[in-house]
Amino acid sequence: MAGLRVRPHAPDATGTVLEVTPASAGWKHVGFRLVKLAAGERFAGGEAGREACLVIVAGMADVDAGGLHFAHVGGRSNPFEDRAPGAVYVPAGVAYEVVASGPIELAVCTAPGTGQGEPRLIAESAMSREVRGAGTNTRHVRNILPQTEPADSLLVVEVITPGGHWSSYPPHKHDTAEAGTESALEETYYHRLNPPQGFAFQRVYTDDRSLDETVCVEDGDVVMVPRGYHPVGTAHGYDLYYLNVMAGPHRQWIFRNDPAHDWIAHRPPG
Repeated sequence: MAGLRVRPHAPDATGTVLEVTPASAGWKHVGFRLVKLAAGERFAGGEAGREACLVIVAGMADVDAGGLHFAHVGGRSNPFEDRAPGAVYVPAGVAYEVVASGPIELAVCTAPGTGQGEPRLIAESAMSREVRGAGTNTRHVRNILPQTEPADSLLVVEVITPGGHWSSYPPHKHDTAEAGTESALEETYYHRLNPPQGFAFQRVYTDDRSLDETVCVEDGDVVMVPRGYHPVGTAHGYDLYYLNVMAGPHRQWIFRNDPAHDWIAHRPPG
């Protein structure tokens, strides 16, 4: 199977440089759009039956949604700056508008929703942080919209992986619904690299190897993970940022490591 890598293009009339829809991906749940706007430019959206998490990956914007106004959302200069992104949750069927205060990079993360609840600013204090792994498997995680926070389908998280390190590792998957053991979630990875001329590698593969694709990732790419294990490694000298969007029939992240590599997760540190 080919075509898991989605490359950015020049901005269209809406500022969109990249888009993944359920139709284009051949799946049912996750939608992802990356929008770049200059100061004063606007992006409007809102879909019946689809909730959204608006993530200001870089820059600052004002967001109007459902009659509520959220001013000065975001503010970090780039995704590698050690501060939270701006983020606003918008229930399904609610119209919204984002107005850029300066140049911004806006991720529009969508999934099926019921329309319950109200739009809300996701405060930095609600975005839990953690360090996962050890040694060259160390990465830094910020949970933007985890399963402990209200939403219908969406799970959104961002990760910084230092140069020369591995992430989403040991290889794990979440493509089979088995209560208490594994959940079924589609996923997108939006990748950024620092410096931007760098590269990383992501492998997506299944136990039977009916899907087994290795992608050379460059700055601004998206990798789609419809199923299978999906580890990432970034080259020495190039830090990797990625923004994950996950959604499936049940809003729960339960993964299973590849049995061949699960021993790594249980190795004593040092």
